[in-house]
Amino acid sequence: METFNPDPKPGRVVLPLVLIGMIATTYTFINRVATNNDLDLIAEETPVETLVDEVVVEDTSTTSTTTTLPDNYVQYLEEISAEKIQATELGKDVLEANENWDEKTVTYQEAKDEFRAFIATAEQFVITVTEPGPPNEYANLVTSHEELKTLVNLIYEDTVELLAGLESSDTGEQRDAALVSFNKNLDQFIKKIEETVASATSS
Repeated sequence: METFNPDPKPGRVVLPLVLIGMIATTYTFINRVATNNDLDLIAEETPVETLVDEVVVEDTSTTSTTTTLPDNYVQYLEEISAEKIQATELGKDVLEANENWDEKTVTYQEAKDEFRAFIATAEQFVITVTEPGPPNEYANLVTSHEELKTLVNLIYEDTVELLAGLESSDTGEQRDAALVSFNKNLDQFIKKIEETVASATSS
């Protein structure tokens, strides 16, 4: 006699039971592993870098040594500085007068008058430079002053030679040579003054 099964799909009951059993087994297993192995959750610490701005303190203090020169020393430096200006002006005037004659923008008589005036100016300049001179107690100034006296006398002689060259019957060679010598001696005179002043103020 055939047996009648009231549930045509018996798997509907068995499958949920199997799933429940698997979940329970998994949960039990995880708890047991965690308990037996004493597992702890460790949080990783990330080091924090602290940026500190470096402050640079600039030392603005300066150390300077001031040397006070005696009054008569300073007075002499002022005198030769003024003489340097006079020498520069004389050089400009001589150069301009010579160019005027070369370009024939002045007459012969006008040129001679100008060149004679340069001789008088240079002669007076020799006196100005020579006297009174530096204080005798400063050997360095006395030595440099002697050089200035030599140069200023050469400058005077050059002005005399310039006029002689102007009056010469040549084609200007004597005057040109005198002008070259004048410029050289004048330049050395000015440089000597600059060296003397610089040496005194830098020591």
